[in-house]
Amino acid sequence: MKAHIATENMIAFLLTTPMFDDLEPKEIMEIIHIVETLKFEPGDVIFSEGDAGDGWYALYSGEVEVLKKSHGGDKTIKALEPGSCFGEIAVLDGLPRSATIRAKKDTLLLRVPQDKFMELIDQDHLIAYKLIKHMAILLASRERSNTEVLSKLLLAGELTEVHEGILEIVGDSYVRE
Repeated sequence: MKAHIATENMIAFLLTTPMFDDLEPKEIMEIIHIVETLKFEPGDVIFSEGDAGDGWYALYSGEVEVLKKSHGGDKTIKALEPGSCFGEIAVLDGLPRSATIRAKKDTLLLRVPQDKFMELIDQDHLIAYKLIKHMAILLASRERSNTEVLSKLLLAGELTEVHEGILEIVGDSYVRE
């Protein structure tokens, strides 16, 4: 559902949100013209695993949970709080959403539609490149963190098949880093 956030509040929020760290105040003023504001109630699904990536989000207020399909239904993987951004991977790689996002509380989101973001890229807009740079740094950080966790599991000497699978993943990660 569409919502309204005062322009000055949106600017203040974006200036303090890590994804937008590299943007100057005048660039924030430019990007707010493409941002949509959306409101969700507890239990509302923002998007589902398998959906097309049609935008990425910044959590203005409230709380959302990241869910992954499992044998017994959806399993909560993580909760996200204000300032968190999500959904950028599907926008960047064009693949379906890798998880479901559902509101846990009354939630306000800022949404950057994929088509508007791609227009910025096509126009060689500096804002797009600054945001992509931040996304790349974030993804690299996640990759390093995952590699560290997988390395610890590998050293724990788990079951042989799991051990071999983790060895392959960790090996590939270190090559790419």
